[in-house]
Amino acid sequence: MKFSEAVKPISYLKTHASEVVRDVSENQKTLLITHNGEAKVILQDVKVYEKTQESLALLKILALSGREIKKGNYHPIEKSFKNVKNRIGDFKRGQNEVQS
Repeated sequence: MKFSEAVKPISYLKTHASEVVRDVSENQKTLLITHNGEAKVILQDVKVYEKTQESLALLKILALSGREIKKGNYHPIEKSFKNVKNRIGDFKRGQNEVQS
């Protein structure tokens, strides 16, 4: 994001609101809105916001995974797949008992 193009005062937003919203939405832009020369809010396309949130969620999962690996809280992949297969088998057996 180029701040030289993405910074607008709140007065600009007030007078050009529909144009700003259309531009942000159509071009998936992010704008920094200032008030009295101070950065106050970010105006962002919802699709860009959703992508950012998804990226943050993945980064959090990655960070948590890294911590668990450092603690030694993990299983070899073969054991993990075996556990999943066993749980699926248990679930299917439970479903068959309910249907009988």
